[in-house]
Amino acid sequence: MEHRSVEEQVAGLRAAVDAFAADAAAAGLESKVPTAPAWTVRKLLAHQGMVHRWARATLLGEDNHPPSWNAEGQTVEDPVGWLVDGAEALVATLEAVPGDVRAMVFLKDAPPPRLFWARRQCHETTIHAVDALAARLGRHPSPGDTRIPDEVALDGIDEVLTGFITRGSSRFTGVDPVRVQVAPTGHDRGWSVLIRDGAAETTRTSGPGTAADDADGVEGVDDVEDVDGVTLSGSAVGLYLALWNRADSTAVEDPAGFLDDVWRDRVRVRWS
Repeated sequence: MEHRSVEEQVAGLRAAVDAFAADAAAAGLESKVPTAPAWTVRKLLAHQGMVHRWARATLLGEDNHPPSWNAEGQTVEDPVGWLVDGAEALVATLEAVPGDVRAMVFLKDAPPPRLFWARRQCHETTIHAVDALAARLGRHPSPGDTRIPDEVALDGIDEVLTGFITRGSSRFTGVDPVRVQVAPTGHDRGWSVLIRDGAAETTRTSGPGTAADDADGVEGVDDVEDVDGVTLSGSAVGLYLALWNRADSTAVEDPAGFLDDVWRDRVRVRWS
């Protein structure tokens, strides 16, 4: 797959920061976040500002201390401005470092570090901007409530399906073998996720409705004949929100109830 460019990812990051800041300010710092019930808007801003600073330090090869940044974000007088300042510094770094910069990456199928961190922070910020939107609305947003372009949503679906859930071998322990087809409406891209033996294997496909066929011949996939099949379909943004656990069950078509029964409890991206 050809990844979106650094410039495209940075543009997505900038748009997400703008939306995040506006919705956080409108919601109020002590408002609860329906999509992340343990957080207030203040804690949400502190977390995201910490991650921006951590990503920048990682790209620069600096020692970094995320816990202290998180504490700073929760005590500064203007947390929204603090978020924006950290994001601007991150963007400047992404634009300045060379394409062959050496830095840590942590997902499977990861692109080179500069692109990896531009992509990761685009989606980290976009999803947490949805949290700020949820705080302003007082509910889980619908796809139509957001300002997320389909191109960003499709890339974010790819990141979670190929990068996050394929790490490790025990996330899906106890889940019966199943092949999950993810089919965004109106796009010629799809994904086939084979879950078995506690792990997930993801294959990119050429479009909705072709996932099972395109999986044929992939090592470790064509020998599974009797697995159950599940299809998740809907708009690109709806699937993006659902797979990142930021949408209710009406955002996508999920006749088997896979998201509620399996996904939500097992696919959680946490700071560690």
